[in-house]
Amino acid sequence: MKKLPVCQTLKEGIALGGENALRIIAATLLYLLTIWIPYLNVGTTIAMCALPAEIAKGNRIDPLSIFESKYRRNMGEFFILMTLMSGAIGFGFLFGFFPGIVIAVAWTLAEILFVDKDLSAMDALHESNRLTYGNKWRIFWIVILLILIYYVVIGAFSCLLLWDITWLRVVAICLIILATILLFPMAYGIEAVIYRELTAEPKEEEQQPAPAEPAAE
Repeated sequence: MKKLPVCQTLKEGIALGGENALRIIAATLLYLLTIWIPYLNVGTTIAMCALPAEIAKGNRIDPLSIFESKYRRNMGEFFILMTLMSGAIGFGFLFGFFPGIVIAVAWTLAEILFVDKDLSAMDALHESNRLTYGNKWRIFWIVILLILIYYVVIGAFSCLLLWDITWLRVVAICLIILATILLFPMAYGIEAVIYRELTAEPKEEEQQPAPAEPAAE
């Protein structure tokens, strides 16, 4: 079982998100501008779920690719997946909040697997649960640390608003908006690293069983 290093995953994810920031932001803007269009918006939603897989593979992201018809091929199965996820997570939160978090983390890769591996809804949920087994708390803390970093940065910029200087406040607002926009590429980058590491084939030395100890005479 592979263990995700929390700090390293966070660092690599932020770096990967930074490398693809402009393309991710462009894809997100196109998604938001066309989300009101029926039928097309289902395909673009599925395409946005596939972005972490493309980033994990090192592929160059084409923002216009979210409009490709292939993403609308399995929309019925996608609705089943989303219904199962939202229903189970919702019930989990009703039963003391904690089960909802566990289920949400366990299924965090389900949408990516559904698109990237062309799995059914149930298979995607099962595979996500299998891949995240033993790493749920690590994934949880990675997300928490990303949120903390974001709020620390926002808090630092917000301090500039306390100064009664117009241009300084304008700069602070611009920086806050920029930090919020950059949060999306960072999140996609971290998700890509998690997906890459948990779906990677084990190395040969990891697959080979340890040599048996010689029998005592």
